[in-house]
Order: sequence, then C-alpha cells, then structure tokens
Amino acid sequence: MKRERLTMSQALVKFLDNQYIECDGVETKFVSGMFGIFGHGCVVGVGQALEQGGHNLKFYQGKNEQNMALAAVAYAKQMDRKAIIPCVSSIGPGATNMVTACGCATANRIPLLVLPGDTFACRQPDPVLQQAEFFDNYGRTVTDAFKGVCHYFDRILRPEQLMTACINAMRVLTDPADTGAVCLAMPQDVEGEAYDYPEHFLQKRVWHLDRRPISASQLERATALIKNAKKPIIVCGGGVRYSSAEKELLEFAEKYNIPVSETQAGKGLIDWKHPLNLGGIGVTGGKAANVIGRDADLIIGVGTRFTDFTTSSKWLFNENRKVLGINICPFDAYKMDAEAVVADAKESITALIKSCEGYKTAYTDEIQKAKTEWDAIVDDYYSKELEGGLNQTLALGIINEFMPDDAIALGSAGSLPGDMQRLFRPKDRGTYHMEYGYSNMGYEVNGALGAKLAKPESEVYTFCGDGSFLMGHSELYTALQENLKINVCLFDNLGWGCIENLQNNQGTDTFGTVFRARNPETGMLDGDDMTVDFAKIAEGYGAKGYTCRTSDELRAALEDAKKQTKSCLFDIKVLPKTMTPGFESWWRVGVAEVSKSETVAAAYKDMQENIAKTFDY
Repeated sequence: MKRERLTMSQALVKFLDNQYIECDGVETKFVSGMFGIFGHGCVVGVGQALEQGGHNLKFYQGKNEQNMALAAVAYAKQMDRKAIIPCVSSIGPGATNMVTACGCATANRIPLLVLPGDTFACRQPDPVLQQAEFFDNYGRTVTDAFKGVCHYFDRILRPEQLMTACINAMRVLTDPADTGAVCLAMPQDVEGEAYDYPEHFLQKRVWHLDRRPISASQLERATALIKNAKKPIIVCGGGVRYSSAEKELLEFAEKYNIPVSETQAGKGLIDWKHPLNLGGIGVTGGKAANVIGRDADLIIGVGTRFTDFTTSSKWLFNENRKVLGINICPFDAYKMDAEAVVADAKESITALIKSCEGYKTAYTDEIQKAKTEWDAIVDDYYSKELEGGLNQTLALGIINEFMPDDAIALGSAGSLPGDMQRLFRPKDRGTYHMEYGYSNMGYEVNGALGAKLAKPESEVYTFCGDGSFLMGHSELYTALQENLKINVCLFDNLGWGCIENLQNNQGTDTFGTVFRARNPETGMLDGDDMTVDFAKIAEGYGAKGYTCRTSDELRAALEDAKKQTKSCLFDIKVLPKTMTPGFESWWRVGVAEVSKSETVAAAYKDMQENIAKTFDY
C-alpha cells in the first residue's frame, strides 16, 4: 500500500481538495475554498498546510469567525447544498465564535464544516493561551460547545484519527436527510504531527447524492389520502429546492388543480404569477394562502419542516384536516401527525402524478378569487406613499421592481422577512434566499458574500435592518477585498422594530427595543433617537454609500449603483412601524400570566383563547 507522510493538517487539506459530489449524473467539486482567521491555534498547522501549496483550495480571509461561517452557510444554501466552504479558526474565542453559525446551519439543514483549533492533546503546555479550564473534567474544552449544535462532532487526538473523522464528516455533509453543521476539533499540537497516510484516503472521492424512491406501500397510502380529499393545499418547502422538484410539483398541482403555498425556504420555486401560487403561508404568510389553508381538508407538505411560522403555531389548519408529509428526512416527514412518505421529493411527486390519475379537487373559483384579492393587496403596499417619510413596504417594492431577473434577494431577521415572504416577487428560480430557520441577525451582510461567491455572475441585494447590521457585517470588508460587489439595503427604523411591534401587540409598552440615548433625567433609554450615518460607515470601508429618505432618492441611488463595480450600501431611512401586519394568522409567544397591566392581562387572555383553537399531539 502506497503511503505519503504528511502532517494532519496537510492531509486534511489534500483530502478536502479531492472531494466531489454527484447528482443525476452531474459531478461537481464539493470543496473549492476555505475561510480562515489565523491565530496561534491554527496558523502553524492548517495555515502552514495552505501556505505551502500543492492544492487547489482558494483561501478567503475572514474578519470575524461567526460572520465568515455565516457566509459559508449562505454559500452552501445558494449552491443547493452541493458545495461547501470549510471554516478554520484558532482556539478559544475564535473557535466558539463559530457556534452560532453552526446552530444556523443545523436549523436550516445546510452543510457547514468548521475546523476550530483546540488545546494541546498532550496537555503538557496547559493551560495555554485562551484555554478555559474545567475543574470537573480536564479533557473538556470549549469546543465541546459545538456538540449541541452539530450533527457530527469529532476531536482528532491523533493524526491517524483524521481518516475516520473525515469520512464521517463527509457522510453527514452530503446526506440530504441528515445534513447540518459538522465540527472537527483540532488540538494544535496534533495539527502539526505527521503520519504515513494511505494513498487511497488522499485520492479523488465522489459522494453520490442518490434519490430515495417512494415505496409501493407509501405511494398507495399517499394516493388514497389525496383522492379522498376535496380541497387539499400544497405547502412547498426548501426540500423541493434541494431535490430540484419544482417542475414536477407544478405539473402535479396543475394536473389536479391543487393550490400551492410557500414557506420561506420554498419561495421562488413556482412563479409568483402562476394562478395556483397563493404565496407565503403562516405567520409571515399572506391572506390568500392562509384563508385557503384554513379550510383545506388535506395539507400536503413537501420538503417542509412545518415550523411554528408555517403552521401559525399549529393554529392555522382546521381540526378535521389530514396531513401528508413528503420528506427525505424521517424526522420531518412524521411531523404534524402526518401520513409520512420518507422519500425524495422529485421521485415522490413524479410517482403521484401517475398514481392520482382521474382525481379532481372540489375547488371552483376560490383559488382565483383569493389570489386576485391578494395580488391587489400587494400592489397597494408596493405603491402607497405615506406622509412624513418613506415607508418600508414602498421601499421594498421599489427595490423588488428594480432588481434584474437573475439578482438574488437575501435576508434573515427582523420585520423584513415577513414583508418579503408576503410581498416579494422573485423573478427567477434561486433568486430568493431567506435564512429563517434560525432568524440569525447578522446573517444578511455576511450571507451576501457567500451568495456572491456562489453566483458571482448575479447581483446580490441583501435586506437588513439597522439592528441586524450592527449585529455583524464584517464580511463587507472581505467582499471589498475580493472585488465582489454586494448591495446592502439597510432599512433604518431606529431600533428592533419587529420586536417592538411584538412587545406592543402583547400589551407591553415600548421598552429596550428602540435605539435611544440614556436620558439623564429619567435614567431610562428614552432620550434622543440614536441617529447613525450608515452610508458614511460603508464609505469608511471603501464601499459606495447612499442615504435615501424619499422614494425618488432611493430610485436614483439604485440607478447610480448599477454603474458601480464595488459594494454599495443604501442607508434607507424608513418610518418606524411601516411593515406589513399579519394576515389571518396567529403566533404563540409566552405572554405573562400575572401582570399589573390590563393590556398584558388582555393579551394573556387572548393567548389562552387561541391556544384552545390549536391541535395537540
């Protein structure tokens, strides 16, 4: 057996450089680059391996470990989970900074490989710089924190352990049913230790994304359920995207006249203008999907996790409804007490198109009426000017209309995801990119870099509030460094407006949710508004900044930005509380059972009444 003597880090780099994925006969490179921030825990290990060359991995210099890992999540999502950018860090805070991004990846079922440095396996220099010591277990390190947010965790204590660790890491990263974050913790002494690695471990390896077919018994049960339904509705989730099943789903819907609703992850797969597409469903959904969904007798969930936002905290659907869960992941397929089809979405829908022959729904003109009414509501939000300043929904409409057909709209947290699921009209497949499984503030700007790395030929417009921008935007600097243009649409509403709305709607006065200075007279945060020139911040980085207070200024800025080759930031000063409301939906939050406030008591009573309308299992 031929062997090659390499350090653990050198072998890791060579292994990752030779990983490929195959789906439907198309083979692509799975790893083509690596994010990293070097410190004493990795610079002479993985850093040395990357520096000496002999590989085809492009190194991207992150500026904050959490943010570069969020960019990697966005890259994998935009690539439909068929490519990743691993992230390497030092020990201590550099390592734990990536824990949040791992939670984000796992919540969204997105592959992310993190390679944090760790303390010495030999323990002889301990405690080393940035090591946190645990008195109850000397073998415990801060990288154990990754165990709670990763689908696979391994600590490589000897260089030969790399082989089983890497194979298991790739197993999870390429598994459509069990993917998420993977952590390979690397003690810094082991990073530099050598082993005679067998040649077969280092050679090209192709991982096959095989489609799991629907079984005959599953097909029989699913067909019977559909044929017995009079008014079913489809919930199109992210699994439809990752299975590339949107054409089959549309054919199925058209053939049997079944309306389609969208989750955040499934939005943009079916043309918004299609007469059967009712748009977003649930808490951040629109009136059309929620009204039709409420009366449906069968919910056909395809590739959806059925989160509380999709089901309105299990309040939306009527008590007599049945659920059919089509999902490659058994954990998701059985949710909502569903009849489960554990299979690939494309394979399942293709089979159902044939097996449901002769079926017809009982819908007459309900779908058309609901869609026509909803389209008019969206048009109104997208065109209505308000006195006193620029409103959020009009600004969103202006940008939506302006964006090229292939431009990517990206978002994550705050009130904008609600506005976007309800109102946004994607123009091409794959141009709506919303991270909402974790609602990770700070994802937006950093994720835009990842999306741009995935699709450098497309313009990327990321939508964030001032609160999210302040949470994290370090990779704007990296985008400038890489000569990659991203467009940051920053909606400045002077605080965390989404949460202020939630707070007020549940009976509590505004407290801690708007950005105001400390008032020396009251001692509270109720002084003057904290006004920030975000355009100037962007210009300080070297980007192009625009300040937009009117619709005309926004349109002019968008036009001028077309001429720019560097990243642009639009500091859009919007009127607070000008986002969309809920439509025929409810969201359960933990309202105080005991309060001196009459409005809080009323909100608690309302919550109890709505809980009585939900279904338990």
